[in-house]
Amino acid sequence: MTLLDELVRLLGAPNVLTGADAESYLTDWRGRYTGAALAVVRPGSTQEVAAVMQWSNQHNVPVVPQGGNTGLCGGATPDHSGRALVLSLGRLNRIRSIDIDNDTMVVEAGCILQTVQQAARDADRLFPLSLAAEGSCTIGGNLATNAGGTQVLRYGNARDLVLGLEVVTADGQVWQGLRGLRKDNTGYDLRDLFIGSEGTLGVITAATLKLYPLPVAQCTALVGINSVQDAVALLSVARKGFGPALTGFELIAGNCLKAVNDCFPQQRLPFEGSSAQLPWYALLELSDAESADHARERFETIIGEVIESGLVIDAVIAENIAQSKALWHLRESIPLAEKMQGKSIKHDVSVPVSLMAEFIKTTNQAVQDQFPGLGHVIFGHLGDGNLHYNITRGSQLSEDALLALQDQVYELVHNSVYRLGGSISAEHGVGQLKRDVLPQYKDPVEMALMHRIKAVFDPKGLMNPGKVLVQGTHP
Repeated sequence: MTLLDELVRLLGAPNVLTGADAESYLTDWRGRYTGAALAVVRPGSTQEVAAVMQWSNQHNVPVVPQGGNTGLCGGATPDHSGRALVLSLGRLNRIRSIDIDNDTMVVEAGCILQTVQQAARDADRLFPLSLAAEGSCTIGGNLATNAGGTQVLRYGNARDLVLGLEVVTADGQVWQGLRGLRKDNTGYDLRDLFIGSEGTLGVITAATLKLYPLPVAQCTALVGINSVQDAVALLSVARKGFGPALTGFELIAGNCLKAVNDCFPQQRLPFEGSSAQLPWYALLELSDAESADHARERFETIIGEVIESGLVIDAVIAENIAQSKALWHLRESIPLAEKMQGKSIKHDVSVPVSLMAEFIKTTNQAVQDQFPGLGHVIFGHLGDGNLHYNITRGSQLSEDALLALQDQVYELVHNSVYRLGGSISAEHGVGQLKRDVLPQYKDPVEMALMHRIKAVFDPKGLMNPGKVLVQGTHP
């Protein structure tokens, strides 16, 4: 039997894809990376995943786990050798159980995030992880990259929303760690090793997730401000005034909203006149446990105070759910508008909130000094210090000319982040995109420990090779 024949015997012919059937799995969402694969396999159970991993271990075939293929750093795309299997987890898409008394749910890795959110909502609970790709990304991918999103300010990253995991190891063993316990102090926390490992240590097949009470009401406001310093000051006021009820705080440069309006004219900005020309905006969301009236009253009080003080220039508070969704839709459409306007050099970085204004000011100036005429697309989750700091070609360069500057721009921005004690990847992961530069920005002891962990969990180096860590650089 050939290798492909053996895979067909394990999974059935419809679940072993080659040729044109496999093509959509071989290119990342941004179209930046395209690879080749021996085949794309689609197991339908944890046992079938284990069988595939045992087979790959026996034949020394690399495996690239893939969820919804919405990653932004090439972490789920194979290399060009054609030796690897792409292991698609899309068929592992069952909600296994929901425990209302324990506020947990057990879901398989291929569940679409939006499906998980809805299943929780149907049980009168909230699963708070929320991001732009939630209609197509999967829980397995979210956990493999420790996804962030818009509610990290209140609920934390994906890692903070998980109590237990089921994982298939590189040699095909199954770790049953789905305990729904909030206290389990019995040794090393393997869960946190696999979360954020981008499929380089094992394959997450299921997870026990935390659930929360549904908020009685949510209130959203879009406010116009003059500077990033004012946005940081507003965040402090909002935290003090709303406490844990503040579930979202997004920073948006004025040109981002203009781009959305230009690309999607049906999405009208809620401001007119000079208020529609401000350099910065902030999107705030309050989740209230009492009532919609109480939420709006709290919002109006705080927003009124900051307008009176001059911290906020203008504000629009959503009157209903439809208006709230429209405000969030403006924010979520920024990446789509950016993509429509051409290629850009993207950064997903984090710095302490207190240094955000300094980072933007000094980095903007450094970019203009070294690369005059380049543009900036700046937005992100100010509440948790995560910024999407993107550079566009402006009006002077072609896309090819911009991309030729990519490595220099990366170095400039990453050095600026590093000087301020930040991270070059806040929520997108490392993948292929930042693998080679990662050692420049992490402590050498930390890098050595990561390599040692990799060697223990994946001694043959078959798990998602070429991602996160540079191969052949073991200390």
